[in-house]
Amino acid sequence: MIRNLARRTDAFTSNVFLVTGDRRVLVDVGNEFDVVSAAREHVDDIDAVVLTHTHYDHVENLPAVVEAFDVDVWGYDTTQDGTDHAIEDGDTVRLGDHEYTALHTPGHKNDHLCLFSAAASVLFAGDLVFANGSFGRTDLEEGDRDQLVESIDRVLETVPEDLAAMHTGHGPSVEDRPYHDIELAWQAARF
Repeated sequence: MIRNLARRTDAFTSNVFLVTGDRRVLVDVGNEFDVVSAAREHVDDIDAVVLTHTHYDHVENLPAVVEAFDVDVWGYDTTQDGTDHAIEDGDTVRLGDHEYTALHTPGHKNDHLCLFSAAASVLFAGDLVFANGSFGRTDLEEGDRDQLVESIDRVLETVPEDLAAMHTGHGPSVEDRPYHDIELAWQAARF
């Protein structure tokens, strides 16, 4: 099961997804809300944290999560504070009951990852793309619009057109034709 722990939070934060099953994992940890209490409403412990990228709104709660759960943190770049283990492009990582393939997708930030499971038909898109064809900012440090377009193109080549769900770093998850939202983001980002 995948739950967005930040869904009803008024704070400026990223979404925080608790993936339960064989391996209980937080995908991102958010900012400015008590994610530890939110997680403990559903589970007693977590097995890992996986980061889509290290912008502050996705990682500010990391010290509290690591302290509360004594958990290792996985991400693309281990030179970033708090990231214990590297996930390379093409690596697989278990979230809940499924294996997800890591796609290095820079453009919003150099260490950005998307995570895709063919078996679950789920994409964790981070801040690469959002619902309704929106896409991640490229005006921040490490942002690069051309790279972002290439990354969206790579995701379109990887995920099937009948993708069941896309969980994004901000805003609502997309469970009705998410591939179409990715296509719209690719078109919008090109101009």
